[in-house]
Amino acid sequence: MERFIGNIDAKTDIKGRVFVPATFRKILQAAGETHLVLRKDIFQECLILYPASVWNDELSELRSKLNKWDEEEQQVFRQFSLEVEILEMDANGRILIPKKYMQSVKITTDVRFVGLDHTIEIWNREILEKTALSPDTFKNSVKKCLGSK
Repeated sequence: MERFIGNIDAKTDIKGRVFVPATFRKILQAAGETHLVLRKDIFQECLILYPASVWNDELSELRSKLNKWDEEEQQVFRQFSLEVEILEMDANGRILIPKKYMQSVKITTDVRFVGLDHTIEIWNREILEKTALSPDTFKNSVKKCLGSK
């Protein structure tokens, strides 16, 4: 599957429906993805949309790293699997974001879709802007991660 790249502003309607940006829809359609899995991010105040095949790969990877006979690890797997919604785009390319998910990341009307590799993040625009690293911090982090040793 092609990677999702870019960020696009959108608006939700009163029911919580939002158009998946056309550039992202084209990638999903080309890959034959008909279902999406929605989950709140573990680390940030945003939602993540996984194409179903990507979600299944993520779940398989997690399962392979956790011992189902260890109580704590089984609980981690259960909670990761439990806190999701399966979504389907309607004929117009919209998805319905359940209210509890919108509330959990403080989304009201204005959202920003962010393509992040094989997933799509959905953010409250104001919160996303507050999470940005300063230019110097970003530069130093990139240098630390990618710089020569």
